[in-house]
Order: sequence, then structure tokens, then C-alpha cells
Amino acid sequence: MTDEPDDRAADPPHDPFAALRNPNFRWYWIGNFLALLGMQMQFAAVLWEINSRTKSAYALGLVGLVQVIPIVALALIAGHVADRFNRKHIVMLSGLIIALAAAGLAGVRLIADERWAIIAMFVLLFITGLARAFQQPAKSSLMPLLVSRENFTNAVTWSAMAFQLASVAGPALGGLLIARLGSTEPIYLLHAALAFSMCGMLAAVHYRRAETAPQPMSLENLLVGVNFMRRNRVILAAITMDLFAVLLGGAVSLLPMYADQILKVDAYGYGLLRAAPAIGALAMSLVMAKLPPMQHAGRNLLIAVTGFGIATIAFGFSRSFPFSLAMLFLTGAFDNISVVVRHSLVQLLAPDAMRGRISAVNGVFISISNEIGDFEAGMVAGLISPVFSVVSGGIGTLVVVAMSAWKFPELRRYGRLDAAAEETIQTSHTEAEGIEPAADRSGRGDAPPQG
Repeated sequence: MTDEPDDRAADPPHDPFAALRNPNFRWYWIGNFLALLGMQMQFAAVLWEINSRTKSAYALGLVGLVQVIPIVALALIAGHVADRFNRKHIVMLSGLIIALAAAGLAGVRLIADERWAIIAMFVLLFITGLARAFQQPAKSSLMPLLVSRENFTNAVTWSAMAFQLASVAGPALGGLLIARLGSTEPIYLLHAALAFSMCGMLAAVHYRRAETAPQPMSLENLLVGVNFMRRNRVILAAITMDLFAVLLGGAVSLLPMYADQILKVDAYGYGLLRAAPAIGALAMSLVMAKLPPMQHAGRNLLIAVTGFGIATIAFGFSRSFPFSLAMLFLTGAFDNISVVVRHSLVQLLAPDAMRGRISAVNGVFISISNEIGDFEAGMVAGLISPVFSVVSGGIGTLVVVAMSAWKFPELRRYGRLDAAAEETIQTSHTEAEGIEPAADRSGRGDAPPQG
């Protein structure tokens, strides 16, 4: 036998904590976690309060809709702002507005007229959506500047873990506080404090901004992110499949009705239902942080979204509280794979001069799938039943996976997740200048299919 070089032996050992060893990313991670914790607590409290005040599935659906409207309407402008101005300052200012809106929700109890109190809640949620519209692309495009390219996928995994950890603790703490105190006001005030604390954490973050020429506010510049997504079929496939899968299969907004009418549990039980998907996602984040980058990212993504749809169907039919918790756990675990794959692809393939606009387009897909998905679920539940809404959404998710696998063979064949970094280095200059890369002109998508 002859000795042959082993490429795998040349790879450095995988460090699960590589991103967190960077102090700038560590401050960002802590501040982001605190803000997310407060947001998750508030979302659970708002759904519970709206359900208590109205007993209406339509009203529950509107909670998501009023927040997603400004995110979708202002996405292109917000992305351009993130590419033109200091991203850290945008995130901090948006966080301050979110904190003030949360404090306003605590004051809604002072409004005696029930109808005007509900209107005031929706107005404040709309203001929160306005702030999030500018915060999301700035925050997403800021993170790649804090870590090296080789550690970015690890940073995405840790960021997803922060979101899931907040989603575990937030609803559970929210449900516990509602059950113990019988009021949602302390939750809103706590969210305000946590959102404000994020601003202090970000003040400690330092990074070198890339020198770029000012981009005028033109239609061509606003559409840069859209055109980039359209040319990269692997990214287009990943975000499109995630969009329709979560839009159809999301059942989060109906959990108050499932807790109250179907599973017959109290506020703390509702908090556990809200936390179950995040516990599953957190567990999957820990596994993914420990393991090296995926070898077959496209295939794993298709399998994960299939599992998400099956678990959603099982939850829809369930009348057992423990089994429902288990199925929600699985939806979160499967969804986390999609989050890490999609966000890694989008950010690693995006030139920094365009990251804000590309992140804004990606944020529209995320918001449509989450908030409008909640609205769709509430409308179907109101017209027919909550069970029909959840089960039909899970079936729709499986149809979306099958169509995506057929329509986008590039996604099925995509291999190593961190291979996107090499492609980014090669294409960043041509993309930033508006030149279509050779790989796109030849019809092969953003990168040669792997493994």
C-alpha cells in the first residue's frame, strides 16, 4: 500500500466554543440573549392577555400580523440603512424603541375602556414591529464582522442557541409569573429592562467597519438583495422551503387555545407548551455546536423539514399533554437545523457591502413564515377548528418538501455547510460590483454540488 495524503488529518480540531472565545461576539451574544429573553416572555404574555380579553382566534392571529406588516413593508429600506450607517448604532436605537413600547404595554391597564385597551396593545405591537424592521437586518449583518469566516457557522449555532435558550426560559417564566401574580404588567416591564440592557452590552462591542462608497437610495440599490437571492438557487431553495413549511406548519399562535380548550392545562402548562419547541431546538443546537460542520447540509435540511411536518401533524391530533410536549420538542429540534443551514448560507455567501440588504430580504422570509403563519393559523382555526389548522398545515409542509426536492436538485446535492466560505471569497468582489459570477452564468447555482 502507498501512503496518500489525508485531507481530513490536515483539518484543525473542531472547537465548539470558537466563536465565544471572541470577546466582541461574547458581548453581542449576552446582550442578544437578554433582549430575546424579554421578547419571548412578552410574546407569551401578549398572546395570553389577548386570549383572555377576547377569546378570539382572529385576535390571536392579528398579534403576528401587526408586527410583520412594517417588517415586510420597510425591508428594502431597512436593509439599505444597515449597509449605509453604523449597524451597531441601528441595533441599539431599535432596542431602545422596543424597550419603550414594552413599558407602554405595561400601562395599558390604565385604560378603562376594554376596546381602546386592545387597540392600544396592537398599536404598541406595531411600533415594536417598526423597530424590529430596522434591527433585524442590522443585527444579522453585524455578526459576520465580529468573528472570522471559519468560525461563522459556529457563531450562527451559538446565536441560534441563544434564541432557543431564551425561548425555553421566556415562555416558562412568563407562564409562571402570570400564574403566580395574575398579571402581565411585570413581564412587560422586565422586557423593557432587558431590551435596554442589550444597548449597554453592545456599547462594549468594537469592530472595524469596512470602507465602502456611499450607496444612493435608488431602486437598483434597494433591489440588490432580491437579485442576489434570485441568482443563488441553493439559498433560494432553502429560504423558500423554510418560508412555506413554517407558514403552513406553525402552531405557536394557537397554543393558548390548545392549552385551554383541548389539553385542559393552566397558565404554567401553557408556558411549558410554548417552551417545548425551544427545548428541542436548544438540544439540537448543543449537538450541532459539538459536531463539525455538516457534510450533507442539503439532504439533512430536507430530512429535517420532513420531520417538522410529521411532528406537527402528530401534535395536531394529540389529546395527551406529555405526547404534545414531545411532538413540540421534535418540531423545535428539526426547525433548528433549518435555521443554522439557511442563515449560514445567506451570510457566508453575502459580500459585506450588501449584507444589510440581503439580510433584510431574508428577514422578510422569516417574518412571513412566522408572523403571517400565525395569522393564517388563527384564520383557519376560526373558520374551521384549531385541529384542522395544525394538521392541514403539517400536511402542507410535507408537500412543500417534496416539491422543493424536485424543483431544486442543487439543494439535494449540496454538501459541506462551511464550503460556502470558500465561495464567498471568490465571488464577493464580483457580486458587490453587480457582476454575475461565472458559476451563476453557467447555470450551476452558487457553488458546485458537494458530496
